[in-house]
Amino acid sequence: MHRILLIDDDAELGPPLAAYFARFDMTLEHALRPSAGLARLQQGGIDCAILDVMLPEMDGFALCRAIRKESDLPILMLTARGDVMDRVVGLELGADDYVPKPFEPRELVARVQTVLRRKAPATAPTSDPNVLTFDGLEINTATRTVLRQGQAVELTSTEFDLLLLLARAPGKVFSRDDILNQLRGVEADLYTRAVDIVVSRLRKKLEPLDAIKTLRNAGYTLALQGAKG
Repeated sequence: MHRILLIDDDAELGPPLAAYFARFDMTLEHALRPSAGLARLQQGGIDCAILDVMLPEMDGFALCRAIRKESDLPILMLTARGDVMDRVVGLELGADDYVPKPFEPRELVARVQTVLRRKAPATAPTSDPNVLTFDGLEINTATRTVLRQGQAVELTSTEFDLLLLLARAPGKVFSRDDILNQLRGVEADLYTRAVDIVVSRLRKKLEPLDAIKTLRNAGYTLALQGAKG
């Protein structure tokens, strides 16, 4: 059973969410202050953290930064609806995803389930049809894991989805709008800048591979050769 930590100063939010998460075999713990949340994370056993942006002691961005210094724990940010900059900043700091307030509990559960998928084992046989193999790169679509020159690479859910989109059509150029429509659906037109942020982070994590090429005024493409599977 996955254990989720909610860090939000709304004391009335935790109990109903915990009851809802339990329906999906997940345990939700609630910390009202960042200091209490960080202390709980130090104890271990947490599989995903949900951070509100507006918090006492420090805001959710500073809290996300503090967590990222210590671990690659999946992080979701709760942001004000319509506040695009909150979402962009969260991506820049390494958050895996965001959910705007007010939200439906089912949507929050679905987002948590998505980011938890990357916690699966990091290896698979190269003959596995779920593995896309390139020169120096392996992508397992079933476990949502990536090997770069034989070493596991920790990607956020959004980074993995972007890499998979490019890898399923190597050499094809995807515009920013193409990428946003694939990753965000109807909300895509709101977050154009987010594509450049995610691409930049993904490039750094795939180094020294020169995996993603930018075509000026056109978009991005996966430049690696040797795909199969």
